[in-house]
Amino acid sequence: MEHNTYNSPFNARYASKEMQYIYSPDFKFKTWRKLWIALAEAEHELGLNVTQEQIDELKAHADDINYAVAEEYEKKFRHDVMSHVHAYGEQCPKAKGIIHLGATSCYVGDNTDVITMREALNLVKKKLVNAISSVAKFADEYKDMPCLGFTHFQPAQPTTVGKRATLWLMDLVMDLNEVDHVLDTLMLLGSKGTTGTQASFLELFDGDHEKCKELDRKIAEKMGFKTCFPVSGQTYARKLDTIVCNCLALIAQSCCKFSNDLRLLQNLKEIEEPFEKNQIGSSAMAYKRNPMRSERIASLSRYVMIDALNPAWTASAQWFERTLDDSANKRVSVAEAFLAIDGILDLYINVTSGLVVYPKVIEARLMSELPFMATENIMMDAVKKGGDRQELHEKIRQHSMAAGAVVKVEGGKNDLVDRIAADPAFMTTKEEILAILKPANFVGRAPEQTADFLNEVINPILEENKDLLGVDVEINV
Repeated sequence: MEHNTYNSPFNARYASKEMQYIYSPDFKFKTWRKLWIALAEAEHELGLNVTQEQIDELKAHADDINYAVAEEYEKKFRHDVMSHVHAYGEQCPKAKGIIHLGATSCYVGDNTDVITMREALNLVKKKLVNAISSVAKFADEYKDMPCLGFTHFQPAQPTTVGKRATLWLMDLVMDLNEVDHVLDTLMLLGSKGTTGTQASFLELFDGDHEKCKELDRKIAEKMGFKTCFPVSGQTYARKLDTIVCNCLALIAQSCCKFSNDLRLLQNLKEIEEPFEKNQIGSSAMAYKRNPMRSERIASLSRYVMIDALNPAWTASAQWFERTLDDSANKRVSVAEAFLAIDGILDLYINVTSGLVVYPKVIEARLMSELPFMATENIMMDAVKKGGDRQELHEKIRQHSMAAGAVVKVEGGKNDLVDRIAADPAFMTTKEEILAILKPANFVGRAPEQTADFLNEVINPILEENKDLLGVDVEINV
């Protein structure tokens, strides 16, 4: 790493080597050459004067890019595409005259952008599937463990640790559905020419419109796509970048929600993110175990969500058949959205694979609040014994307020059970009340909901995507 110039944090700290390669110059320029080969093959197959010998020569040098030569040409031409056309031509003297035949710069530039987004989305999908798998294991392990539920971050009806994890999972399932939809509907630009009219290709094919249409179909097939944009200007509709980045922003929302929940749980000392043996939580307070990874998830997620505005503005600001004020913005915003979400998913997998649960703390917090939640059951039992429901309701309200004051004002323990047991209106003993206060009696269908969700929704997803399971993530902490 150079220490005397700016280095992107995405390279140095956040994104994986796999995602960094997808957005590397090497991937880009090798894809340019694949597109030039596909164009030459399609033109050959459609009867243009492009020979198999020329195509074979292009294929022979598809990967050994002469970067130094291209850089010298770019200094001369001030044009990145033409510099690589000429550099490729030096390696392929027989094919030199047919490279980029009929095409404009966007043929390689825009088609490569779509191919790169597809490759990056496939990596995102792989990590998303592994994140789902990681959380599913956690949910299954803790599906029966009662814990205090919260609404408004105030104590509410109990749930289970595993059921809470299914809420994180449901978000990820919706994200996976969106990724699959975007991947399924991606289209290449194809070979549309300078204003999208294919005029240059119509000239090459002597006015044969069907061959112009077939050219797009062949290029799409050769590059592994179902179709090309049916119409376009010189560029593909920049709305595609918005769709892709919105998809990434959805994942960021899910990951950020999870990280926020975990940070709150870590404050409550119920569940913590992994913490290495020699990891330092604070330079001043040696005892601290800060949720650094969850905070990084939140931080990067915020970036991705806001970054999605960039392609939206760019798409809305295009003039007619094209304008170049998209280029600088999109090459930064789209790439960094992928690099960031890649780092987020690595963190998500790392954290959920090593969550630390503290059952005693979870139980103690639940039991401290459970008497309040059991009051309806206690009241109904007293009514069955002949008590007046309205009078009992008022007595419970008064006892609850008094017990709450002991906890909040005096710092004492919740004595609601003792108060009710001592009140003859309830006709019950402390032992009878304590028998009611079993956490499992108050979680409703949480364990069953969790099991059903895992069996009916998650397991089929994991089975369908079993080839994607298994990923090594490296976290820089």
